[in-house]
Amino acid sequence: MMNPEDAVYMDNNATTRVAPEVLEAMMPYLRDYYGNPSSMHRFGGQVGAAITEARKKVASLLGAEPEEIVFTSCGTESDSTAIFSALQSFPDKRHVVTTRVEHPAVKNLCENLDTLTGHKHRLTRLMVAADGTLDLQKYEEALADDTAIVSVMWANNETGVIFPIAEMARIARERGILFHTDAVQAVGKVPINLKELDVDFLSLSGHKLHGPKGIGVLYVRRGTPFVPFLVGGHQEKGRRGGTENVASIVGLGRACDLAAAHMAEENSRVKALRDKLEQGLLSSIPHSMLNGHKTDRLPNTANISFEYVEGEAILLHMDQYNICASSGSACTSGSLEPSHVLRAMGVPFTAAHGSIRYSLSIYNTEAEIDFVLEKMPPIIAGLRQMSPFWKADA
Repeated sequence: MMNPEDAVYMDNNATTRVAPEVLEAMMPYLRDYYGNPSSMHRFGGQVGAAITEARKKVASLLGAEPEEIVFTSCGTESDSTAIFSALQSFPDKRHVVTTRVEHPAVKNLCENLDTLTGHKHRLTRLMVAADGTLDLQKYEEALADDTAIVSVMWANNETGVIFPIAEMARIARERGILFHTDAVQAVGKVPINLKELDVDFLSLSGHKLHGPKGIGVLYVRRGTPFVPFLVGGHQEKGRRGGTENVASIVGLGRACDLAAAHMAEENSRVKALRDKLEQGLLSSIPHSMLNGHKTDRLPNTANISFEYVEGEAILLHMDQYNICASSGSACTSGSLEPSHVLRAMGVPFTAAHGSIRYSLSIYNTEAEIDFVLEKMPPIIAGLRQMSPFWKADA
């Protein structure tokens, strides 16, 4: 088993380490304060008070009101809740607008709405440009009188490309259409103030901002029509049944505090490390290319394609040096097709299969960047010598 201290971890868009401060905040609610927050006695009541405090902290990070925060199990549940709620709130509207580069939590749900609901739906999936950006005019043209909801991610999980959520939400509001954004990758990395936006629903996940896994949030703007996805007890004011995951909720609240405190560092030091990494790779490895817009991107994310090699082979060789990253290829799922995001962007076949996503955090160091820049060129050169595509094009 790899020693965590030996890992050069650059896979933070997949999951982040739990911050020590978060773990410390959680421990009392795993060990000592185990009461049910719905109980009438004081032992349960003090646990309920901890949830109330955590709700305030999440709301503060988002620029929302505490009563607009609904705790869920993850970002996927939050996404499903928002979309199903809109469709049930407006049963005469069966049109959903999304993009071709959404996370599977939204992509797969939208593509299977007919089966899941037993009703026929119309789905519009917006194309993206070669740099991963959206065309606002085409977006506006896609909206119709029967559109129930728009669901567009705040930032892409593979490329880090940021979409114009403020403008898209404003356009949807003017048309009387509900707007949802999967902001799982964006929360904690870019400033968000929902009081200034026309967003109706927003999803986030704790384990993407140094909180624990198994906890998420759905922001529901006050006054937005809402139908719960999980029906049960009175928890979350009847908006999400089930006994609360108290320790993780407390941990998420602390993680939101830390995210607010480290926002400037994310957009300065972490961004500088990201830039050094990608510039070093692009300059030292021929036939490499950046995937995604150069500037309209999360400060921590670099998706780089190395032509004529397979992403999985690159990751295996990186793993020998304890370097952790992700491949943009879906080959590990048994498919020979590259990432749906890169396909939508029109990335050439010879490059799409060799894409690697490096996603940093405040815990990364310049020494780690130097180490990766030292190891990557010989890894790619060695793999290319074994590649039939490289030999054919060399």
